[in-house]
Amino acid sequence: MGKEFLNVMDFDDLKKIIGSLNMQRKIETVNLVDAHNRVLAENIYAAIDLPPFDRASMDGYAVRAQDTYDASEDDPVILILIEKIRAGDIPSQKVEMGTCSEIGTGAPMPDGADAVVMVECTDIKGDKVKILEAVTPGTNWSSRGSDIKKGKFLMPKGTFLTVDKIGALSAMGLIEIQVLAKPTIAIISTGNELIKPEEKLQHGKLYDINSVSLTNAVKACGCLPITSTIVKDDYNSIKNKIDECKHADIIITSGGTSAGAGDVLRRVVEDMGKVLVHGVSLKPGKPTLIGRLPQDDSAIILFGLPGYPVSALMIFHGFLAPFLKGLAGIKKFMGEKETVTCKLSRKYHSTLGKSHFVLVKIKENIAYPISNDSGAITALAEADGYFEVPKLVEIIEKGDEIKVIFLSRL
Repeated sequence: MGKEFLNVMDFDDLKKIIGSLNMQRKIETVNLVDAHNRVLAENIYAAIDLPPFDRASMDGYAVRAQDTYDASEDDPVILILIEKIRAGDIPSQKVEMGTCSEIGTGAPMPDGADAVVMVECTDIKGDKVKILEAVTPGTNWSSRGSDIKKGKFLMPKGTFLTVDKIGALSAMGLIEIQVLAKPTIAIISTGNELIKPEEKLQHGKLYDINSVSLTNAVKACGCLPITSTIVKDDYNSIKNKIDECKHADIIITSGGTSAGAGDVLRRVVEDMGKVLVHGVSLKPGKPTLIGRLPQDDSAIILFGLPGYPVSALMIFHGFLAPFLKGLAGIKKFMGEKETVTCKLSRKYHSTLGKSHFVLVKIKENIAYPISNDSGAITALAEADGYFEVPKLVEIIEKGDEIKVIFLSRL
């Protein structure tokens, strides 16, 4: 028989252990077109003036403002059209007294012009343009660098690169940028009973759930799953697979963590490194393990989750997801656990001295507890979220307000 749990710790102590796992963030260079939802790893300064030239902000006519001062609808000023300028053109004529140039939005302002009269305030016949409204210098155009000057601070490192942020970087003509590398995660499901979806289901066997669900959960945390596999629940198989996965930043396993004869993972981690956590005073999720595996000049962190899918995902959501989001640099952008306050549909009895995660379905702001069986697959399909019951709370009355944490926000 294997040992009992080495040191069953409280809910809060587990949080502290995870919070103390200092891991170095890596940086990589990516093409700007691949930077969506990545985290900027460098401060960005403007490489050019924006706009890079004086440009019209309206369709109309580039004029000398002083030529329009007497203009009105009843008594328009007539100017001679000397040139048509579209976006991308280079003006060739200087606007002098009594002349104007037709200009499109975004087109460069010609020399001599200091205002743009909107096309709606003009009338044209041949090369004669009637100006129906007076304008002042600076009207309807933007000067070079009016948005941002070359060399000025544009965007801080740590910025979560959404479409609008990438647009601003594109305006600088950037091709590549430095971003936080996505932490690489190896996912291992252990269990002699587990088979892949393409295999024929036989008596005593189960289709693997955890490797698929954890792979997608890891992606939702801004990380990169690089291995997702099933291994037999024996010492050599698990140890060999962990050795193969040491190129990852983090290894997540499910199964093989319970006390007793099945506690294979704990023995493997003891032999390969150090067990930091073995057992948590939490339901579901007591058989949770965290280990540190030496690797060259650093260490790989291994998270051993329970084998039951409900327990595995609850522990992942409650503890591991915030850690991974923080490591990926997206925690403050993807949000903390989003919650809603609901009333409990019925009295709930908890085990005193042990924290509980209770799955619930929400309907019309009422939270209905779902079966606590950590092996009940249907619970995952039905649940909208869960609420936490502190270890010193034994009963929550019907109608009491509880804070439900959404599972779908993972």
